[in-house]
Amino acid sequence: MSFAADVKAELCRAKLGKKCCTQAEACGVLLYCNRFSLWEVKIVTESPAFAQRLPGLFHRAFGLSFDEKGDPDAPGKRIFRITAPDKVAVLWEQCAFDPAGPAHHINFGALEEEHCRLAFLRGAFLAGGSVTDPQKGYHLELATTHLRVSRELNTLLLELGYAPKETTRKANYITYFKQSEAIEDLLTAIGAPIAAMTLMNTKAEKFLRNGVNRRVNCEAANVDKTVDAALEQRRAIQILRKSGALDELTPKLQEAAQLREAHPELSLSQLAALCDPPVTKSSLSHRLRKLIQLSQKSE
Repeated sequence: MSFAADVKAELCRAKLGKKCCTQAEACGVLLYCNRFSLWEVKIVTESPAFAQRLPGLFHRAFGLSFDEKGDPDAPGKRIFRITAPDKVAVLWEQCAFDPAGPAHHINFGALEEEHCRLAFLRGAFLAGGSVTDPQKGYHLELATTHLRVSRELNTLLLELGYAPKETTRKANYITYFKQSEAIEDLLTAIGAPIAAMTLMNTKAEKFLRNGVNRRVNCEAANVDKTVDAALEQRRAIQILRKSGALDELTPKLQEAAQLREAHPELSLSQLAALCDPPVTKSSLSHRLRKLIQLSQKSE
């Protein structure tokens, strides 16, 4: 299964609790499902766990059954419908929507307690949410066709301490998060702590892997610099030897030349430790640069 499917499966393992919370969760489903009109409720899901949860959720919340019910064990999309006018009227009444009005609203009066608000968010995510596999990136979103619902959800999330962003995509209004910490917190709050931990572990692995790669690249670059410098220094020593100038150098410069020729693979620090007496890396670097300058004059 995908990461998003795993998240929804974990959310659906939460037991149906108090009636206020089941109603809040069901209202979240209704406002973020495929269609919620005066004539029909249509919920489409590819999640077997959500398909398994829906009948019990709506029976517990409203005492209603679906007129068309998808098979949780069937592959692909499962479709759930309520079309009976009396049932649809109950849903509007229970969720405190105004059938005469043109727009849907979140019933904040039914979400005064935090556990009810989190249940509402769980239902919204199950019906209209998605989350990217953390191996690929960090993105969680909730999509609805109702503009006012999207704006009110933003207010609800702000009151809970989150900082969501908003956008539109075709006919959908999107509330989303890009910050991994916010996604972790939200998943934990609505009932998916295992998924949140998976995200945190993946992020930690990425950080460590990137750190190792940066270190390897840095060390490789340093090795390349050391090799290039050693080659340049050996060429300079060979020029000085051919011109006879090497024997006329000071003992310190001659020692530097002898050590570099004998140990072309060593770094400056390692080479400096072999001097008699040992010198600093800076001192040896100065001597080797001097050899290069003298070789340029000898050419």
